[in-house]
Amino acid sequence: MSERIHQGADRPELERIGRLEQASGIARLFGYLRLMGPGYMQSAMTLGGGTAFSAIFAGAAFGYRLLWVAPVGMLLGIIVLAAVAHQTLSTGRDPFEAMKQHAGSFFAYGWGLAAILSSIIWQFAQYALAASMLVLLARELGWENAPRWVMGLVALVWCVSVGLMYDRSGKLMRVYENVLKGMVWLIIVCFAFVVIRAGVPEPGQLLAGLIPNIPPDATPAGGGEPISSIVVIVSGLAAAVGVNMLFVYPYSLRRREWGREHRRLARYDLIFGMFVPYAIAASLIVIASASVLHFGEPELFTGAKIPPDRVAEILASPDRLGPVAGVWVFGLGIIAMALSSITMQMLCSGFACEVMFGWRRGSRLHLLGTLLPAIGVLGAVFWSDVAMWVAVPTNIICGLLMPLAYVGFIILQRSRAYLGDDLPTGSLAGAWLAGMVLSTVVLTAGLVLVVVREAPGYVSRIAQSLAHSESSR
Repeated sequence: MSERIHQGADRPELERIGRLEQASGIARLFGYLRLMGPGYMQSAMTLGGGTAFSAIFAGAAFGYRLLWVAPVGMLLGIIVLAAVAHQTLSTGRDPFEAMKQHAGSFFAYGWGLAAILSSIIWQFAQYALAASMLVLLARELGWENAPRWVMGLVALVWCVSVGLMYDRSGKLMRVYENVLKGMVWLIIVCFAFVVIRAGVPEPGQLLAGLIPNIPPDATPAGGGEPISSIVVIVSGLAAAVGVNMLFVYPYSLRRREWGREHRRLARYDLIFGMFVPYAIAASLIVIASASVLHFGEPELFTGAKIPPDRVAEILASPDRLGPVAGVWVFGLGIIAMALSSITMQMLCSGFACEVMFGWRRGSRLHLLGTLLPAIGVLGAVFWSDVAMWVAVPTNIICGLLMPLAYVGFIILQRSRAYLGDDLPTGSLAGAWLAGMVLSTVVLTAGLVLVVVREAPGYVSRIAQSLAHSESSR
């Protein structure tokens, strides 16, 4: 990837942006909405199994009290992503090379390797989730006992086919982005349907749930071990913005050939393409889960022991959502979450291998790098019976890799050698930097606390789940 991209390749688009800069606020917003893309890609990436698992647990165990977690987690992440966009679009420099030169190789390679590792780790949980939902929908079509490995292969074929569109041509890249946009809004529509049909038993508590609070630990009414509110909160914060998202974002900006003229568009894109869809979708999942499993029939929630297909059956039962539509709407929403996340993680791995190892885009090695996370399809078989809770510690493990990248970008944000005249100054720059530091401290402190408290129990739980999966085959 070249050191500096050509930032005037699409002159009609630049002229359009110039006109939008002079337009009124509403006209500018609607004009920008047509040009957005990278922000939606981040939405597609983060609206995966980690978000679904954390939101379902938050709603089932604590009602609406943790509605604040997803929006706050995303806001903290956007503070950092906005800095990444400012740096990348102002300089036109390759982000990895810039970090290696101005922050140090330790941060650069740690960031890149963490992006690949987290993309691979998360594939297992995503494929397990997708396979479970596909098995459930196959049952609705009359295919009883559909093999999970077959459903895993179905998910793999879809994700590889869609994921490889991105590097074929500019037109296919736009098709890929539009597919992801469609999947993001499919997720929102599906869960809005679930909420409308399930109802909101305690609407007065919704606004209170948006105020940050730490409720006491909860014991599932259906039995099972107590659920730590701290664990669920930290998992939700970690699910909002992952280290692989932090890697793929600047390269998606470069691939679109965005430059200095696109800086305001990038900020709008982060808010309306990333924050708004994510906050809506995550909140709808919490509300749906709380309405059914916390206020409605709490005895059905058994905590860590409940598998994803059982949750689907509970939330989408005929008496709540209708005899057919409920299962399909809920199931398709979950499948869209898993598959969109899988394709983005493949893209991230390809980007990382390209810039770190020099694997030229379009080469066989680059294809190998893109497909590295596909090993996660084994999750459809070996993790087929794993409980949803396995995704929460996975979320935390990936989250532990975030502070390294955050610190690297904080260093770059203060580097005049890198940013030159584009170095932020004044009170706004100080607030921006303070927000980046706060994001890093909050995430790091929370993750360390959870690991110290919960790691031994997680290891035991994962081992038991894998043993059960082995014995049931």
